Amino acid sequence: MASPMTGRADSFPAMPAICLIGAPADAGAGLRGTRMGPDALRVAGLARVLRGQGYPVIDAGNLVAPRASECRHDRSHPPASTAPHHLCEVVAWNRSVFQSVAAALARGELPLVMGGDHSLAIGSISAVAAHCRRVGKRLRVLWFDAHADANTESTSPSGNLHGMPVACLLGVGPAALVGWGDSPAALHPAQLALIGLRSIDPQEKALIEQLGLEVYDMRYVDEHGMRATVDRALHGLGSDSHLHLSFDVDVLDPRDAPGVGTPVPGGPSFREMQLCMNRIANCAGLGSLDLMELNPARDLRGRTAKAAVLLMRELFAQSPRH
Repeated sequence: MASPMTGRADSFPAMPAICLIGAPADAGAGLRGTRMGPDALRVAGLARVLRGQGYPVIDAGNLVAPRASECRHDRSHPPASTAPHHLCEVVAWNRSVFQSVAAALARGELPLVMGGDHSLAIGSISAVAAHCRRVGKRLRVLWFDAHADANTESTSPSGNLHGMPVACLLGVGPAALVGWGDSPAALHPAQLALIGLRSIDPQEKALIEQLGLEVYDMRYVDEHGMRATVDRALHGLGSDSHLHLSFDVDVLDPRDAPGVGTPVPGGPSFREMQLCMNRIANCAGLGSLDLMELNPARDLRGRTAKAAVLLMRELFAQSPRH
């Protein structure tokens, strides 16, 4: 029977264990510092908060950085080059993430990848997509970000790979980062929705239009409201769905989340994002998550890490999942 106050069921199915996977990488970013993100989330109490919501939590520790000898040619590009920087290192990190996420899903756990820069989503989402194809689940990915992350090696103004994961997942990008999980593209455009965008390069806009991507930029959010935005993005999800959230903390306005490498003013407030997480918490099918781009070196007294943990508390508030 549903509670008259919440509309949620009074009894809940068994909750999956949440597997925390630390990926202390910043090779894909222009500024160093996101490698400290996983430990900052731990210090801010992420595991404690999730356990407080009733979930079993397994902290799998941090993935190990690739050996320097594996990536000895990685830094051959001069600083001014727009060729993908540190490609070998980014590929190695993503292989580790792919394997760890795939293993967690095979064990029936809910993997939560703690980044690290957002290029790591290539590995995590590729593993999730392969899992969904194998078990017959319909995949839906919500990508929360201030940026479109849809540049390619030929369009990127910086050469930083954390600006390319969306393109790579859709089959457009450096060959070493495309076509993982036994599919030419990890994602079909219809599986993806981008939310909170407010910094889109002209070449990214062209690719978005070419692929027909579902985009809810900040103009849309301002005009329609966060509740209507996220409800539309979640429309159609059911018991046969697997929902993956790829959450870049720079989607938040810098006033609420200063600890990021590429802040963009004009984002949703912490309160708006709380509402967003609350709406998702009431949706069945949440099965995996990325929490990316926290840069403690740029944070103010841990404010951004604490905000991210509080949003996870809202997201994992008790509700039916499957």
